[in-house]
Amino acid sequence: MNSRFIAVLLTATILPWVAQAQDSYPSSPVTIMVPAAAGGPSDTVARLVAQSMSKTLGQQVLVENMGGAGGSLGAANVAKADPDGYRLLLYHIGVATFAALYPNLAYKPIEDFSSVGLITEVPMTIVGRKDLEPKTFADLVAYVKKNATTVTFGTAGTGAVSDLCGRLLQDALGTKITLVPYKGMGPAMTDLIG
Repeated sequence: MNSRFIAVLLTATILPWVAQAQDSYPSSPVTIMVPAAAGGPSDTVARLVAQSMSKTLGQQVLVENMGGAGGSLGAANVAKADPDGYRLLLYHIGVATFAALYPNLAYKPIEDFSSVGLITEVPMTIVGRKDLEPKTFADLVAYVKKNATTVTFGTAGTGAVSDLCGRLLQDALGTKITLVPYKGMGPAMTDLIG
């Protein structure tokens, strides 16, 4: 299952600021907010992007992680920041679910951000421990249906793309499994291999 994965977002009023500050930006460090725990795919991509941006801009670009609520907490942090281009949000299509999942957000997930650009596209994959009994996808489907009450599916949090994929998998299989929300895929992967 493919998913447009990560795009950098800025608060919506960035365009007037860019016109005024083209000659001096950035005059101080820039922060990329990753709304998930460190160690997951979003964090990895953010650190690679930050390294490249630092070289290109001649200014330090930092990565900050803030997991929780499927990414909506980190997004809220950026939505409340000054719209000056010094606090960016790196996130994926999951941001489109915030309004449906969290009706009392202090910001508007679609209206309060402007997309700067697509960084990468990443396929969604299912992984399991090396010693997991099924070795093929067909084997996995049969295993999940037979052991649905004990199978767990780790996600990056409620509303995250991995959570949505887990729910789609349940629907496709016609079987309920236990979805385990983490504050990002980093902690989920740690538990998987630990």
